[in-house]
Amino acid sequence: MIILRLKAVIIKCMQEQIKKLQAQFDEAIAAVTDLAALAELEVKYLGRKAGELNAILRGLKDLSETERREAGALANALRQEMEEKIAVVKNRLQSQQTIAGDFDVTLPGVKFPEGHLHLVTQAIAEISEIFEHLGFVRRRYPEVEWDWYAFESLNMPPDHPARDEWETFFIDKAPVGPKGQRILTPHSTSGDVREMEKQQLPIRSINIAKCYRRQIDASHLPMFHQFDGQLIDQGVTVADLKGTLDYFVKQFFGAKRQARIRPFHFRFTEPSFEVDVTCGVCLGAGCKLCKSGWVELGGAGMLHPNVLKAGKIDPRKYSGFAFGWGVERTYMMKAGLSIPDIRMLYQNDLRFLQQF
Repeated sequence: MIILRLKAVIIKCMQEQIKKLQAQFDEAIAAVTDLAALAELEVKYLGRKAGELNAILRGLKDLSETERREAGALANALRQEMEEKIAVVKNRLQSQQTIAGDFDVTLPGVKFPEGHLHLVTQAIAEISEIFEHLGFVRRRYPEVEWDWYAFESLNMPPDHPARDEWETFFIDKAPVGPKGQRILTPHSTSGDVREMEKQQLPIRSINIAKCYRRQIDASHLPMFHQFDGQLIDQGVTVADLKGTLDYFVKQFFGAKRQARIRPFHFRFTEPSFEVDVTCGVCLGAGCKLCKSGWVELGGAGMLHPNVLKAGKIDPRKYSGFAFGWGVERTYMMKAGLSIPDIRMLYQNDLRFLQQF
């Protein structure tokens, strides 16, 4: 009886040793960081002569055959678990070593491709900054506009050619409210009366917006960007308009470029002017591109009294000017740029866009 109890104690003690050894092994292998340390750990726990697991197994000779089978099964299970964990760690360390060995830290890094702002976006930012220095505040208005703001309030009668369906994108077939039909705004000037209605005088605003017209060729697009500025205050004259245009031209195109105004006709300004800029190629001398030394930039003029009245502003007390032209066309005229077709701006050809 005493012998049976003694053998039971021996088996239990061996089981506890195996569990303790397993816990020590798990803690040790978790701290391994290189193959050399892993090899030392393998010898320490699984080595034939000095391995700690084999030291436990040597005590099996004092047990009966049945007891040896029971304790041996526990020891073999632990051995298999240790070998599997060692194999996993070895594969991981070998993979890391291969990657590190193949990496040459002296080689130059690979520069990832970087994008940049579209050249039209660049132009809008530059235009905004120039007029900001003159005190103009950037405003934004709806792209889907009422034809009253786009035409009627700007002194354009119902039979004006711009209100024809072959020129403007109409959303409604007939008037749907007191301000007429909804359209895609054909010009950024449609925001002028909206700004006047705020009755926050004086007004010094700049509106840069998408505009839509039924036209497409080398110099026109069905969607384009236009910027429109207006200044309304007491005593505003053509001289103020001319000074503003001169400042913009020299800031945007360069100090050697000049601007001029010549009489024209627009329904919403009186007097009205076309604005020309000296050619960026010949600087006004005359060449094959410009013929006369000047290229057309856009329109401008003193706000018509009827437009001021539509914005609920007394034309006897206040006067103002407005100007507006296309962002794309203005950028294409900048010195150093040679863009023969406006459609190139929106063809998304990286070979072209990455030049700017």
